[in-house]
Amino acid sequence: MTGIDIGLYDYDRHFSIYYFAVSPDGQIYLRYGGRDARSADSYLDLDSISLALEAGLEQHQRWQQGVLAEAERPASKFPRDIALLREEEMTDNKMSGGRCIECHMISDYEIVEKEAAGTLDKPRDMFRSPDIRDIGIQLDVPKGLVVGEVTGAAAKAGMLAGDTIVAIGDTPVLTFGDYLYHYDKLDRSATELTLTVERGTGPDTPPTPVRLELELPSLWWAHDVSYRRWSVDPVTDFDSEPLTAERKSTLGLRPQSFACEVTKVRFWAAVRGNHTLEEGDIVVSVNGVETDPLATTCGLYIQLRVHAGDTVTLGVLRKGERIDMPLKTERKHFRKSLRRKIG
Repeated sequence: MTGIDIGLYDYDRHFSIYYFAVSPDGQIYLRYGGRDARSADSYLDLDSISLALEAGLEQHQRWQQGVLAEAERPASKFPRDIALLREEEMTDNKMSGGRCIECHMISDYEIVEKEAAGTLDKPRDMFRSPDIRDIGIQLDVPKGLVVGEVTGAAAKAGMLAGDTIVAIGDTPVLTFGDYLYHYDKLDRSATELTLTVERGTGPDTPPTPVRLELELPSLWWAHDVSYRRWSVDPVTDFDSEPLTAERKSTLGLRPQSFACEVTKVRFWAAVRGNHTLEEGDIVVSVNGVETDPLATTCGLYIQLRVHAGDTVTLGVLRKGERIDMPLKTERKHFRKSLRRKIG
């Protein structure tokens, strides 16, 4: 990625594979790629990439005919323009050794720079490419943007299985890569999403465009980002599940409490000496805080509100007894040179 214009070729750089269909003058026809926490190839499929290539060829023909609307080219930007990445990864001795500037490194250094500058917005910057299943859309992946199953917000808005998504807001989309790119641009405080689908009414009639208004669920953007290994995502070495409303009531906790039960403690917690949590412990507070408007679980609260590498005090219920416990978080440094510790 060293000499690539990342201003033009902008995408979520934690995807395993990503393709652009581009005109000779640098106009992007479409994007292909995407994933979720299930696997690196959740949305990668030979049939769907064939559809994308066909759509790209159609766009190219329109470009040749001069009928394709010209998009404004974004400002150029290169990996060397990210000061921290340039300092840590692009010194002469590293580059002479053939050091590769990997895609995910660009995103990670960008987000670490924001953290240092005090401009980091974790819901926006860390929780990239929200999972569309959380708004009730399950695609029939080999068919591109054809909807396979519908539940939740999408079903409530009137989306049907067999619909084909053709626009998000007023922006046309040709592939899942297009859709996810623009979905990721949605403000995390948004409460509604407008989608246009094409709906077939019969084998001999053209599909009909239908505009749908989805009411977004609370925390629609929050999803599993562990595969990204962000430097700014605090490592806690435990997993947890939120308490039910009934369990909170039984324990005398407020309904809006982000209390959670520890379901797994990783081996590294003891090795690092970072905490002494046990399975079955209930975390009811972090640094004395028990509720947060953006956090429904203790784990999400730590992700959003704690600086990776800091130590916090957990309020823990263990066998009916309330104890205070220190927990030291860790920072991730995946495949980075880091001659000095960042953060």
